Order: sequence, then structure tokens, then C-alpha cells
Amino acid sequence: MPRDLHILPQFADGLSFLYLEHAKIEADSSAVVAYQKEGAVAIPAAALAVLLLGPGTSITHIAVKTLADNGCSIVWVGEGCQRMYASGIGETRRSARLLKQALLWANPKSRQEVIRRMYEIRFLDPLPPDLSLQQIRGMEGVRVREAYAKAAKETNVAWHGRSFTPGEWNKADPVNRALSAANSCLYGICHAAIVSAGYSPGIGFIHTGKMLSFVYDVADFFKADTVIPAAFLAVKENQAEVEKTVRRIFRMKVDETKLLSRILPAIDRVFLVPPVLAESVFDNDAAIPAWLWDETLPVPGGVNYGGDCA
Repeated sequence: MPRDLHILPQFADGLSFLYLEHAKIEADSSAVVAYQKEGAVAIPAAALAVLLLGPGTSITHIAVKTLADNGCSIVWVGEGCQRMYASGIGETRRSARLLKQALLWANPKSRQEVIRRMYEIRFLDPLPPDLSLQQIRGMEGVRVREAYAKAAKETNVAWHGRSFTPGEWNKADPVNRALSAANSCLYGICHAAIVSAGYSPGIGFIHTGKMLSFVYDVADFFKADTVIPAAFLAVKENQAEVEKTVRRIFRMKVDETKLLSRILPAIDRVFLVPPVLAESVFDNDAAIPAWLWDETLPVPGGVNYGGDCA
């Protein structure tokens, strides 16, 4: 019997993320287990938003299927979450949100309106309507610099500016490594939320040209109250193992700020998506053929026309 995906646990109800490295991940009955030299660890597949797989991990086909069936996204990352290499797909069958995203992106006027709302969502007070996009970007730069300065002052951690060169991880100072590691975790969570709702991670509005452009757009909503304070607290607590420490503290920030329940409403807000999107038969049965486009009315898919095989 096909599952009704509408009664599955929502993304907002899940745990945030789990990072694993040097582990073998297998399915055990209907559960997923990670085997490491210290022992076996059960993975809460049904409650987890995203599983981050670091170096030295291997995962079986059935484990991937079990995680996917439970709506848990899988992301392959570099050591300490410093880079994202690949990810699985979400569980939704509908395309309504993707089509809405593409429509807003394709029109220069609506794209600029979305970009303005994306910046507005980061400020507590409404932005004056006469501000240009360039002026808003300047205000955003000030906001971010103030967030760094505030975190540095509260933790008494020296801050000399954001500086990180890909491929030269150990040359960065501890706070910049902590920021990069926490960013990667945030990207994984945002990526999982985006694909779970049926949006495209590659159709960005502020960012462009990358397959994760929209992930970067969405993550920027939340860096100031999750990534930045977590990074500075991690350096204050433990510089020797800052990457490990920041993942733990960042997870606490995710819980404190109720991040999982904020991501999708924020996206729907900037896209002006109504609270209840029209239901789709495709969510109820993955095997139902798609509709065929027509200039008048949609045509059911899988229909034999003129001898063509569906």
C-alpha cells in the first residue's frame, strides 16, 4: 500500500544532524547502525534531519534506502564538515514549490523583490522602501560585522576578520576554522530542509552559479544567531579540538533557536507561498505518472497516443 507522505514526521519535528567519520553504516532490520572501533551506535533515522558522512565512512545500499524512506537526507562532507561533496534527494513528490521558485527566479522584477525580502528577513525592523539594493547590501555588511564584533567581545576571543583559503585548512586561525565547520553543518541542515520541501538547492537568488546557491541564500538567514556565536564559544572552550567542539555547540544553538522549525517558514515567507499549498496526488503514490503539459488543460501522463508507448 502506498504511504501517505502527508502524515510523515515534518522536517521541523526532527533532530538536527549527526556527523560521522571512520564508520561503517549498515541496516539492521528496520534500523540503521554505525559501527566504529569504539562499538555500535544506533542512528535515529526517523527523527534525524540530515546525516553528515565524513572521511572513512562507508554505507550500504539498504542503509541509504532506509534513511531515504524515513526522510533523512544524506550529505557527504570533508573532514570536520569543512566541505560538502554530494547529497541525496528529498522525499517529496510534488513540484509546486520548485515551479514557484523557478517562476520567481526567471523574472528579473520578481527576483529582485525576493532578494529584497531575503535581506529584510535578517533585520528586526522593516527596511525603508526607498533603499536601493546596493544600500541594503551595505547595511547587511554592517550587521554581519557587528555580529562578529559582539561574539568576540562576549567571549574575549581575538577577531581579525574572516579569512579562509580552501585546501589550506590548518593555516586558518581557530575561530575561522570553527566558522567554516559550523557553516558546513548549517548548509547540510538547510540543504535537507530545501529538498524535503521540494525546492531546488541550485536556483539561488542572491547567490548564483553553484549547485548550492539557494542553500547559501537560506543559510545566511540564520548564521548570526547560530554559526557565529557557536564558533566563538568553541574557540573559548577548546582551541585544540575546535572543529569537534563547534559541532557540539552548534547543535545546542540549533535547539536553542528552534532552527528546524524556522527554515521552511522563512523560505515560504520570501516566496509568498500560502500556509497550505495545494495537495498533490503525486505525494501519495510515487508510481503515478506525471501530467503532460498542454497549452489548454493538463493531460494525464502514461496515455498511449498514436502508438507511442507510455
